[in-house]
Amino acid sequence: MAEAFIVAATRTAAGKRKGKLAGWHPVDLAAQVIDELVRRTGADPALIDDVILGCVSQTAEQGINVARNAVLASSLPESVPGTSVDRQCGSSQQAIHFAAQAVMSGAMDVVIAAGVESMTRVPMFATSEMPRKAGMGFYMSPAIQKRYPGIEFSQFMGAEMIAKKYELSKDQLDAYALLSHQRAVAATQAGHFKQEILPIAVRSAEGDAEDEGQPHTVDEGIRFNATLEGIAGVKLIAEGGRCTAATASQIADGATGLMVVNERGLKALGVQPLARIHHMSVMGHDPVIMLEAPIPATQRALQKAGMTVDDIDLFEVNEAFAPVPLAWLQVTGADPARLNVNGGAIALGHPLGASGTKLMTTLVHALHQRGGRYGLQTMCEGGGMANVTIIEKL
Repeated sequence: MAEAFIVAATRTAAGKRKGKLAGWHPVDLAAQVIDELVRRTGADPALIDDVILGCVSQTAEQGINVARNAVLASSLPESVPGTSVDRQCGSSQQAIHFAAQAVMSGAMDVVIAAGVESMTRVPMFATSEMPRKAGMGFYMSPAIQKRYPGIEFSQFMGAEMIAKKYELSKDQLDAYALLSHQRAVAATQAGHFKQEILPIAVRSAEGDAEDEGQPHTVDEGIRFNATLEGIAGVKLIAEGGRCTAATASQIADGATGLMVVNERGLKALGVQPLARIHHMSVMGHDPVIMLEAPIPATQRALQKAGMTVDDIDLFEVNEAFAPVPLAWLQVTGADPARLNVNGGAIALGHPLGASGTKLMTTLVHALHQRGGRYGLQTMCEGGGMANVTIIEKL
């Protein structure tokens, strides 16, 4: 079977809700990333067999197959198709898996895997709670409610359940959140994100930002002056709980993407690969605690790959909430110094469907900067699932 290689990886710097990317239509934002991947590889746009794009809130400006719309807004010819993926927060990580499977099978040679989410313009819960409030029904069918009586699936409840199960104190969560910001600050100031970030013009919601039209190159959610006292002072999400907005991922706008090819694709493009996809898997788990799935998914992935946690040089575990990576560290025994080395979603933002390719973009570049060989990425997903991808730097 053919191999799958990553030959380009890029992302926008994240924008805060109603921030520097709020004026961008998400379709046009995704198109910018697609065009950058073509530019970085020098690819003939007609060689691209498909665009597979992750997005969670697929309605309104992100509806009607946002992937195909992004193609039509890009420099790609009309002959290039596009399809949209929803595996919740792992949507664009799943897009990577689908792209890799396509080129490994030989059915395709060059595929773009990407993700987009404008959480400003298409708010979270736009496809669930908003229709419910409008009397259009609820995704939890009678059969699901019978199987899970009296329960409504909630990521917030899941985060608190993990904190309690793994005996993670609020102080530990606050300290981890501060570390995420500190690492993001250090990475930004050292220029570690420079190669992966695609500078695009600031477009605020009202078009009146001080730097309107200037290149947006720094993730907007990073708190450069973060303190433990400030983080600890944020109010609890739930009374009696341990999580706060400061120990949760930030709402963000952004687009991210990779180009994935096989050996024929490498020859056609005439480029050198950045990494090889070594392993990919996905696992379902308890939808009530929901966010715990990365733990067993990582254990199974390492077993399938014939590897141990010590074989991995860098890890990216999405910081949906601080209890997730902390519980993952506790169970896997991974070296904390290898986890989210440039900060995570608590500092850098979590643009939902774009986060899978966002984390992979950072992982690929970080391996090259630090001289590591293997990287592992996983993230919790709505419904109690987790994707795991292991890559080898080339």
